[in-house]
Amino acid sequence: MSNLTVAILAPPDYAKDLGKKGTTSDITFYNLKKGEATVTFIEPTRYPEKLSSLFYAVSMADHVILVVDEINATFGECVLMLQCAGKAHGYLILKNYLSPDQIAPLIKGTVLEHYEVIEEDMLGIREKMLGIAVKQAAHQKVHEGSGKGVVPVDAHFNVKGVGVVVLGSVAQGIIKKHDTLKLLPTNKSAQIRSIQKHDEDADTAVNGDRVGLALKNIESEDLDRGFVLTNDPAVQYGTTVTGKAQLVKYWPAPLKEGMVIYAGHWMQFLPTRLEKAVVEGDWRMPTLTLTMEKDLIYTPGARIVLHYLEGGKLRVVGSMIIQ
Repeated sequence: MSNLTVAILAPPDYAKDLGKKGTTSDITFYNLKKGEATVTFIEPTRYPEKLSSLFYAVSMADHVILVVDEINATFGECVLMLQCAGKAHGYLILKNYLSPDQIAPLIKGTVLEHYEVIEEDMLGIREKMLGIAVKQAAHQKVHEGSGKGVVPVDAHFNVKGVGVVVLGSVAQGIIKKHDTLKLLPTNKSAQIRSIQKHDEDADTAVNGDRVGLALKNIESEDLDRGFVLTNDPAVQYGTTVTGKAQLVKYWPAPLKEGMVIYAGHWMQFLPTRLEKAVVEGDWRMPTLTLTMEKDLIYTPGARIVLHYLEGGKLRVVGSMIIQ
């Protein structure tokens, strides 16, 4: 079984005709299964009110479907978010007589330039996404023995007779039933009692799989959204990170030390203080040092998306590669 995760950036409840509704909070999941292929559609339920809702949906996605019914600030913000998150695989659905020619100048030079324009045909979209999931499954089968597992937590709760259950998506590598995983950024560990994928028991889960994990040796109060379960020693955490940033071309001025910006990575959306900004040449490509009250969990070389929530209409600042 292979799972494809697709962010649906569209009017509310757009994905209701694409899959069966699952868990809902500031992001809503819809699940589709046919044979061994599964697709998880994610909608940013609280967007545009909460920018974090958009980030989480985009962060988790392998592919993106962007529905454009109007060229407005929301469309522009989605373009910037997808560009900064590096989401190169996607599709555009154009409505209200919008044409590809009207969109082309607005997405030129971004990852969306290569998105395929498709028809608003729900049955066709379902089949297309299931087809991609099948192809992905063949690719994963070749690589499924490689790499330690990383699972960012997006929800957790107690189930009577089962114990602690966490929901998340495997960000990289493979996890197996009975694996012992560290819970970062704590010093605790948990053993996987069982793995479920789309309500079916499984012995393993690989990169891209949406999972429910029943855990032993851990309490629900030990967990929080954004925490990471992993057996990969390369995963790090800390309250200070440094990296090379790339600001969006619309950002009006150099970043100032002392600014509070939000760092998004995996299922984390953390307030950070800009401790230091070093500019050598282009001010849109500074080297930044960020400090935060909570630990950021990451692998070296990870891309984080930078946000500024006091910026009025322009809330996506850029991206940064952690050194």
